[in-house]
Amino acid sequence: VQLQASGGGSVQAGDSLRLSCLASGLILSSHQMGWFRQAPGQEREFVSSISWSGENTYYGGSVKGRFTISRDNRKNAVYLQMSSLKAEDTAVYVCAALHGHSSTNREFEYDYWGQGTLVTVSS
Repeated sequence: VQLQASGGGSVQAGDSLRLSCLASGLILSSHQMGWFRQAPGQEREFVSSISWSGENTYYGGSVKGRFTISRDNRKNAVYLQMSSLKAEDTAVYVCAALHGHSSTNREFEYDYWGQGTLVTVSS
């Protein structure tokens, strides 16, 4: 299984950025997909997730209202549209896959993890 995140970069506060996660080696439609992030010196933090059908979405408190998660099972892809970016959004963003469903989105529930893509937001 491979989860390849891309789309990171360096932007200014207030800008938008769209991250993509391409999955291979698994049936995406049977997995809930999530985004986590880890800032330097901090623990990994839940950002967002989307159920296998796309019907349910979850967001961490710090990104709710600014980030939007979506998926395209035909393309084996998951996206994270990030808007109104803040300096505190600076982190490595990692996508992960969970076989089944979870409304709690704890790290240990996720079965597969990707490498991540770096997002740097300058104020």
